[in-house]
Amino acid sequence: MVYATTKFHLRLFILFLPKFSGNVISFLVFLAPMPTFYTIWKRKSSEGFQALPYSVAYFSASLLLYYAFLKTGAFMIITINGIGCFIETVYLLIYIIYAPKKSKLFTVALVLIFNVGGLGLVMLVSLLAFHGASRVTLVGWICCILNLAVFAAPFSIMRRVIKTKSVEYMPFTLSFFLTLCATMWFFYGFFVNDYYIAGPNILGFLFGIAQMILYFVYKNAKKDDGKLEPTKNIEKNTSLEEAKEVEIVSK
Repeated sequence: MVYATTKFHLRLFILFLPKFSGNVISFLVFLAPMPTFYTIWKRKSSEGFQALPYSVAYFSASLLLYYAFLKTGAFMIITINGIGCFIETVYLLIYIIYAPKKSKLFTVALVLIFNVGGLGLVMLVSLLAFHGASRVTLVGWICCILNLAVFAAPFSIMRRVIKTKSVEYMPFTLSFFLTLCATMWFFYGFFVNDYYIAGPNILGFLFGIAQMILYFVYKNAKKDDGKLEPTKNIEKNTSLEEAKEVEIVSK
């Protein structure tokens, strides 16, 4: 009897820990882009930054919120994605306020396409054409595919880091908490047998590791370039002085 009680408490602890940790870390992930938006606010310009990752994240949080309402006993998913929708809305509003006209219109179009068109279509089809468990399965698969897209969205930023050799637009805190978040939600999905949640987080973990590796590879690239420039200038000035001396001697 004591063994059974201990086993039950251990299982309860194992199930609760990924849920609680996943929510805490997810909250930190949502907050991680704050330095980026502080920079946008300080510069009064969003040039150089992209709105696509935040638009996709907003759509993902909205869809997961709908999935959690359909699925019973998913209070943790409801709370964190409700908070996530609010935070992503604030980010997108800041971006739109300070974006150039072309980027502003593009961002508004993304929000309308994803959250009005996409989410509306999913809700309409699932409510009218599916019932019971099949409705949850449909929305679960859509969430799974979308989460894969969310984790793949930073790939464009990773490509930019490699191209520019600058990590300015890829904060380390975001990559770090993305990796932790993916790990926690994988274990959550694994323990509750929700593979729509667990599956995509494998890719999220791999992308998070790749981003952190890129950060450490290129974090000092700008500093190194800055150190080399004075040397080039000295060499250039020296060559000019030598040329002048040769010209004077020849005269």
